[in-house]
Amino acid sequence: MSMTLLVSASSAQVAQPAETPVSPTSPAQALVPLEMEVYAPEGTPLPRFMVDAAWPQMPPTMIIGQTPGLAVDGDDNVWLAHRPHTLSFSDIGLAADPPTALCCEPGPTIMQFSAEGEYLQGWGGPDYAPEIDGVNQWPRNIHGLYIDDDNTVWVGGNGDGDHVVLNLTSDGEFIRQIGVHGQTAGNSHPEYLGNPADISFVDGHVIIADGYINKRIISFDGMELDYEGAWGAYASDPSGGTREGSFDQSQASSNSDGGANPEAPSFGDIVHCVVSTEEGLVYICDRRNNRAQVFQRAENGDLEFVRDIVIAEETGGTRTVSDITFSPDGEFIYIADMMNSSIWILDSESYDILARIGRVGRYPGEFTWLHSVVADSEGNLYTSEVNTGRRIQKLVFMGVE
Repeated sequence: MSMTLLVSASSAQVAQPAETPVSPTSPAQALVPLEMEVYAPEGTPLPRFMVDAAWPQMPPTMIIGQTPGLAVDGDDNVWLAHRPHTLSFSDIGLAADPPTALCCEPGPTIMQFSAEGEYLQGWGGPDYAPEIDGVNQWPRNIHGLYIDDDNTVWVGGNGDGDHVVLNLTSDGEFIRQIGVHGQTAGNSHPEYLGNPADISFVDGHVIIADGYINKRIISFDGMELDYEGAWGAYASDPSGGTREGSFDQSQASSNSDGGANPEAPSFGDIVHCVVSTEEGLVYICDRRNNRAQVFQRAENGDLEFVRDIVIAEETGGTRTVSDITFSPDGEFIYIADMMNSSIWILDSESYDILARIGRVGRYPGEFTWLHSVVADSEGNLYTSEVNTGRRIQKLVFMGVE
């Protein structure tokens, strides 16, 4: 039976004060508290976090721009995908010819850090993608990053003509791709994409949130990349039309769609994330409708709708559900909320809202255009920001109390 759960700030209980541990776990860390609002009944065990203001240790002359891609690999290394072209002349004076400032220069598009924040490697750009009919396949505006169990890298894009998902080795060697740059053909096409936002590769299925031009999720076999199916909201046939023309960032905060509709029969015009679990659950971020949708993969490979999770349904602007991750013990779900600059903590069985951490701002533990959230095997959270946020942060897990 399908069930719908509405979760919103307006229905929360009065917040209870939270006592946060303050002892650092490493001399290299600079741990500071972050704002936390508790909605669960008093005494409910909750995960606690502090922000490591010293993480990461960016190379001395490097700087990153908008960061729409974030992932953690099997060794708990942290990967990011950022947009060097979003940096202005005053950010990258060292890269000018001749240099116009003592610092800085853009970091590589794809960067890898250790859990401790040490820079490990970086690469990316048109030199790392093939050409098809004279057109380079590297995304013009990268969006989405996934590291699979073999430590290969998957990236997509939402720029003009970015209808491709690329798969590369961990050091940037091209392996294969889905779609072709500049080619899109709507929600029903089994081969072409439409500005794919995010990728997941679990249990042999590559699932793509095909969501800035198209409004669907689409699945491919992980071995041969054969088409397996495409779905819209509520696991229906993809519907709702496609975006006319190319996406631009002003459309991310426009209210011309009439506002969020958490009961909409089709996805909104940004299907923002796809997150799969080993248990066959698939979570989709329908950001513009302020909801996540949960699906279950059936034995025949189809997706079956399970439930809605609606977050702060009255929120406008950039809206709410931007990304989803889970605590390593499976007890908690963390949902990134772009407009409210918060991470919502939910019970993974009941889907009840328990707490909210973070607020809008530019200091440690605050967020501006919060885009992505991922967890490592130790329970730490990592976040990334776009627009004028342009950074990543580490929220250090301090235990459950």
